[in-house]
Amino acid sequence: MTSTCHIVSFIGHHESGKTTLLKRLIPILVRRGLRVGTVKHISGEMDVDKQGKDTYWHRQAGAEGSLAISGSSCALFWDNNPDEQIDLMVKRLFSGYDIVLVEGFKHGPFPKIEVYRQTSTTRAGPLTGEIDVVAVVTDRHAALPDGVIILSPYKPEEVADFLLEMFSQENSEW
Repeated sequence: MTSTCHIVSFIGHHESGKTTLLKRLIPILVRRGLRVGTVKHISGEMDVDKQGKDTYWHRQAGAEGSLAISGSSCALFWDNNPDEQIDLMVKRLFSGYDIVLVEGFKHGPFPKIEVYRQTSTTRAGPLTGEIDVVAVVTDRHAALPDGVIILSPYKPEEVADFLLEMFSQENSEW
């Protein structure tokens, strides 16, 4: 790939299959030689680096960031600056990656692919039309705006092909 880090957001209603799709898509992209990062939008507050934990106390003492390392994983904690634009944060933190797959941020600045599956908790239609998307991953026939591509959730290779085709557009700056 190029030195450009491409970022795409997978959006959709709760329980629409976003995580399932990403779990299938990531290994395909990795096998194709891409360095893949992910970002997961979590609504509400995250309570991982909480009072009583050493990393919390390090930051309370004035450390700007605190890296926790175990035998098999690492986590870096810092105070989130809500004024920092998400696209700049992702580019800064994932420098050197080929692609970052964002789960959520339906109102973010990234191109969006909607994962749509009608369940008992979703409303009747996809978000497409309310939110600009470049494609919809669905197993249903849905009325979509002109130019929106339909992809199958059962064919993650085709989703990977679609992403790589978007990347191959000469110097596309999403």
